[in-house]
Amino acid sequence: MTTKLELETALKEAMRRGDEQHKRTLRMVIAAIKLAEVEKGKTADEPAIAAILQKEIKSRRESIADAERAQRSELVTENLADITILESYLPKALSQAEIEELGRAAIAEVGAKTVKEMGQVMKVLMPRVQGRAEGAVVNQVVRRLLE
Repeated sequence: MTTKLELETALKEAMRRGDEQHKRTLRMVIAAIKLAEVEKGKTADEPAIAAILQKEIKSRRESIADAERAQRSELVTENLADITILESYLPKALSQAEIEELGRAAIAEVGAKTVKEMGQVMKVLMPRVQGRAEGAVVNQVVRRLLE
C-alpha cells in the first residue's frame, strides 16, 4: 500500500471514530500532497511524499518553538500530537551509523577532500536519504567527515 493510500484510509478511519486530531492532521497532509502533485503536474512518488511529511513535521517544530515563546502550552501539545501522527507515516529513519556510511560513500563517489566541496556531496547524498533523515543531521555528519 502506498503512503498516500495509507493516509487516505487512515483519514476515513479517523472520520468514523470521530478523532478530530487525526482528521485535521491527515486532511492537512493530504492537501499538501495534492498541491504538490498539481504544481508538478504528476502524481507524487514515495520520496516526494516523505519529503512533504518531513516539511510538515519541520513546520510543526517551528510552531512549537513559537508557541513556547508565547507560553501557549495548548498549541505545543497540539503540534506535538501532529508530529507523532505524521512521523508514523514516514519510512524508518536512518541511524547515525547508516548516515555516516552513506556519507562516506558519497564523499568517495564525488572525490571530495575539503568542506568547500560539501555542496557536491550533499547534492549526491540527499536524494538517497530523502524522508529518512533530516537535512540538518546529514549536513552535520558530512561536515564532520570532511573536516
